[in-house]
Amino acid sequence: MSAEVLVVDGGRTADQAGRPVTEVAVGVLIDAQGRFLLTSRPPGKVYAGYWEFPGGKLEAGESVEEALRRELIEEIGVCIGPAHAWRTQLVDYPHALVRLHFCKVYAWSGELQMHEGQQFSWERLPVQCAPVLAGTVPVLRWLEEEAAAPR
Repeated sequence: MSAEVLVVDGGRTADQAGRPVTEVAVGVLIDAQGRFLLTSRPPGKVYAGYWEFPGGKLEAGESVEEALRRELIEEIGVCIGPAHAWRTQLVDYPHALVRLHFCKVYAWSGELQMHEGQQFSWERLPVQCAPVLAGTVPVLRWLEEEAAAPR
């Protein structure tokens, strides 16, 4: 879990007092070749065209894993196996204060179907797609740190 707040809008001081936190479940899908899935933000949404890990907001009463299962079926058409809670990052975007709950997912069924008009890319480090959403940057750094760690 990360105690730091990632502030996105050019150095504004994070002032979270009184701002509601939007809880978001995020899937880091990793295939058998070690590639991870990135999807583009759909047209019409904030940061449309930016690349991120797929996921979405928790609904009332949902756990992170329940929200992730629902969101990935709705957004990309896959039913995931176990979701392994990994890291959490608070991101202070100009439009919202968001707590991202990242889960690693190694098993899923179904073919990718971009239900919201987004694009997808199976990536390795360094990623080739751009621009990458600010909340995705720490995950890429964590993956890089894990890859560099002695086994």
